[in-house]
Amino acid sequence: MAETMDILIVVKTYPIPSKKYDELVCTAGVTKDGEFVRLYPINFRDLDPSSEQYQKYQWINVEVEKHGGRDTRKESYRPVHGTLRPQRRIPTEGDPGWAERARYALAKKSRSMEELWDKKKEDRTSLGVFRPQEVRDLVVTPEDPEWDESFLAALRQKRLWEYRKKTLRPPRKVPFKFQYVFRCNDDRCNGHRMMITDWELGALFWKLVDGGGSYDQAAQKVKQKYLDEMCGPDRDTHFFVGTVLGHGTWLVIGVFWPKKPGPRTAPLFEM
Repeated sequence: MAETMDILIVVKTYPIPSKKYDELVCTAGVTKDGEFVRLYPINFRDLDPSSEQYQKYQWINVEVEKHGGRDTRKESYRPVHGTLRPQRRIPTEGDPGWAERARYALAKKSRSMEELWDKKKEDRTSLGVFRPQEVRDLVVTPEDPEWDESFLAALRQKRLWEYRKKTLRPPRKVPFKFQYVFRCNDDRCNGHRMMITDWELGALFWKLVDGGGSYDQAAQKVKQKYLDEMCGPDRDTHFFVGTVLGHGTWLVIGVFWPKKPGPRTAPLFEM
């Protein structure tokens, strides 16, 4: 049975071809109570830019149905086609905007990845946010620059069958894997190395390439942005994380990175 939800979008992952869903973008958001919600499948590039496409930190109103079958993760919902309506977007600049975003996005934050693993065992938690104690590196590893041919064939077949008036081309594949290396504020933490799948990382990479940079140059500039700037000493960095269906492993799916408050300002994001 469908229900209507107001959801603040906090994460969009980079789109990938999917045998089952054509093209998959995992969207994560929070309700007004700070509860996490995962929305898929969403063929984001096929949404109407003027009436359906949404941005991060924008409220949407949408009818959803609980996912069933293989996906037993408690936060997973299927959006009802044609019901997604973007609403107000929280400002992107200045402390007031960050504070309003934090009120919802960090309302249910966890202490560490170790705590999230505990929650996963207890109640199938599969989305969360926490502040890493120390971000040590962003490891960049070359990957195959092309999607697997079986995915491409499935994508072309499905789109031809449905007579879509959209391009048959899949999103460009980023030819690198980016992995954060970090430690948590938890005595049990032995360190983590987790891949990041944020849509904005892929978009930044291709913007740099399209601007004339080589693949290697673009990858290094992405690293500079996502490590030196977004995890810099002046930032109160938090990681949004989520699990992969069928594997249970965790990925970093987004970064929350406001400036740290000044010495005379009380912390904005403490529980």
